[in-house]
Amino acid sequence: MVSHTARNRITERVRRLFGGKPCRLQVAALPWRKTGKGVEVMLITSRDSGRWVLPKGWPEGREQLFDTAAREAAEEAGLGGAIAHLEIGSYFYGKVLPSGMERRCEVLVFPLEVDQIATAWPEKKERNRKWFSPAEAAKLVKESDLGELIARFAEKPRLYA
Repeated sequence: MVSHTARNRITERVRRLFGGKPCRLQVAALPWRKTGKGVEVMLITSRDSGRWVLPKGWPEGREQLFDTAAREAAEEAGLGGAIAHLEIGSYFYGKVLPSGMERRCEVLVFPLEVDQIATAWPEKKERNRKWFSPAEAAKLVKESDLGELIARFAEKPRLYA
């Protein structure tokens, strides 16, 4: 049986082969921490729909992709910490543009071990943030391949740090 993540990758390869619009690249931080109860993952709400997502955004200039992920975590969730320099995977989603059109995006995910949580940050009035168990977080995100990635990461977070 083919996993949902593998199916998305196959679909994306077919789309590229037959000349569909290429994906736009975004970068996300996967904020996490270790507690007495185990690993927790922070999700934030999107500004438009209020659904639970990871902090993510577009790379700027010559910025390293992991630096983009760290910047987005700081701007969108007020988080800082040690960001992994290699992504742990990716997922695809449809970004709804201001025109109403949808653009396919691939999001590379970089773990961020959180050691700083700000009380004020640039998007505080626009978003909520909350810690979840990995199982809860995996169920709350809309993209099932992101849910799989969160669950897989939480099994051995230090492996990716």
